Amino acid sequence: MSIDIEIAKTPSGFARGTKRRDALRAGRVLALLLAAPLGACGVQRTLPPPTTPYDYHDRHPVVLSDSPQVLDIFPAAHRGHIDPETMGRIREFMARYREFGHGQVSMLTPVGSPAAQATAADAGAVRHALASAGLGGNILVGTYPVTDPRLAAPIRLSFQSIKAKVADRCGEWPRDLASGTSVDGWQNETYWNFGCASQATLSAQVADPRDLANPRGETASDIETRMRSINKMRRGEDPSTVWRLKATDISSVGGGS
Repeated sequence: MSIDIEIAKTPSGFARGTKRRDALRAGRVLALLLAAPLGACGVQRTLPPPTTPYDYHDRHPVVLSDSPQVLDIFPAAHRGHIDPETMGRIREFMARYREFGHGQVSMLTPVGSPAAQATAADAGAVRHALASAGLGGNILVGTYPVTDPRLAAPIRLSFQSIKAKVADRCGEWPRDLASGTSVDGWQNETYWNFGCASQATLSAQVADPRDLANPRGETASDIETRMRSINKMRRGEDPSTVWRLKATDISSVGGGS
């Protein structure tokens, strides 16, 4: 038994089935063309690390180092005498030595200065000042050469202690910032010296370098202030501090009629 299948013809003479297959084939090709750019987004690419750290905290870190703490004692008007301001500097120097220093305190006197004999008298006064500030016999005495006799030659006190400083020296310019025609000027990156000055200022201003390594321990709270605030809250009052402005008219500052 034979079965005759009649395929309807389009006006152009093509079978409808053939046209449908061509449309499906064209759709698949179009889908592949659209998916090809999206497939490139999923490619894992490893980029090289930047030559210069982007964050200035990483580029110029503040580190703790064992460095000398130096105090220069300049000669006073009266030789062999320590004036009150110099005595205050020596006491502060000894206070930092007791808190942060280790080893011996060294005292270096200048050699080659025109006032060598007067400097010897000043050195004796400095030793007495160190003893009165709490230093015992733990002192190392030495000399240093004077390179320019026209300049003042101080007596130099020093001790070793922990000091905060920037790991690298500031003021380095490894690249030319004005090179607009080179590739370096198109990178849109921070220059090497950026942030170094602020890091150096922070390290110079910190009172205790150990605070940069770990926080301090908690101290006892002010019980009087705490109880005053608690009592105000119990009475339904505002425990915050009241700030009053009195006689702050800026137009009256400077006098006048």
